[in-house]
Amino acid sequence: MRKFLKTVPMKIYLILLAVVLFSFISNDFGLVDIQKTAIILAAAVDKTEEGFALTAQIAVPKGSDRTTGGTSSVEIEAEGKTVSDCISAIFGKTGWVPKLVFCDLILIGEEAAKDDVVEDLNYFLRNEYMPDSCRLAVCEGKASEFISSKSAIDDASSLAIQKLFSDAAEKSGMVMVNTLKNFAIGYYGVSESSYLPFLRKQRQEGSQSANSEAGSALGTDSSGVEQVYTANETAIFRKGRMVGRLSQEETFAFSLLEGKVFTGTFGAEEKGKPVTLTVMKNEGDVSLLADGEPRAKLSLQVTVRLCCRSISSPIADIATDKITPDIVRHAEETLHGYVKSLWDTCKRCECDLFNLKRALYRSSLEKYAALKDSLLPSLTAQIETKVLSVK
Repeated sequence: MRKFLKTVPMKIYLILLAVVLFSFISNDFGLVDIQKTAIILAAAVDKTEEGFALTAQIAVPKGSDRTTGGTSSVEIEAEGKTVSDCISAIFGKTGWVPKLVFCDLILIGEEAAKDDVVEDLNYFLRNEYMPDSCRLAVCEGKASEFISSKSAIDDASSLAIQKLFSDAAEKSGMVMVNTLKNFAIGYYGVSESSYLPFLRKQRQEGSQSANSEAGSALGTDSSGVEQVYTANETAIFRKGRMVGRLSQEETFAFSLLEGKVFTGTFGAEEKGKPVTLTVMKNEGDVSLLADGEPRAKLSLQVTVRLCCRSISSPIADIATDKITPDIVRHAEETLHGYVKSLWDTCKRCECDLFNLKRALYRSSLEKYAALKDSLLPSLTAQIETKVLSVK
């Protein structure tokens, strides 16, 4: 009996070790089986009469040699009363389990954006595997046409479109990027407003090279004609519905006020001749002055250097980055015009792009309750723009 008791602990240890080993070799620990899984790189959502149409771009691994390496893709379309129904239909069509953990782009069709887009995004917001950093954009026409186009600069069109939203493009001030998380914060916040980049297509006959301009990329349509994709405009939203679009100049002003621009360029004049200036430092601020009658203050200060002139210059001028008082004056007038146009568009569309309602809510609940419905239409704006030359 004593001998048996001495051996009991060792038997227990052996049993526990066997259980652990069995669990280890019989569990996949959540690893993705590529043969059974549809890795969704991007999704395009359009509205139909009965519900939704979803086009998912699914990654298809290629060979590993130098000529066939990389990632190819296929587009699978499905319709349903909800986006979840569309995902289930894709599973039924392919036999692959759709995975959203690598989905970095959601495109929304122009018509779908005129309704509450959170209806389109509801499934993605609820999905625990969906990355919060997923980029969103609105497309001219149908989103499925963008996601299904053949890119000239990448094997997958979604990867080419995402190049429009790179850090370099955002710092140029030519595109305002937004994510699934930040769009939801704007939608559910007090201001009920947000924005997304707006994609357009331009036909470009005969060109086979990529356009390196910030905010654009090349693709190919079904007829083989290359197209330039641009994201230089911005769709603005109120209560989830697209209520207007910011022009390229207004988008640049918005980016400046957000303090995001570095090395971006804009045009000015000197003695009636065009010059181009590069932004080296950018400080922007929008605030609500609630003392007395509420009013908005939009302040902008940029430090610039001379990038180029439209006429020949002496060597001494080429060697300097400084700008003349005439350029400073015209540059300030130009930026003031951009900011005023931006403000007028937001006010006309009643889009609280700068979260002024939120500022009033935080400063005075009493004033917010009294003015929340009439704040934007009644606000006046004080605009200040200052341009400095590099030392």
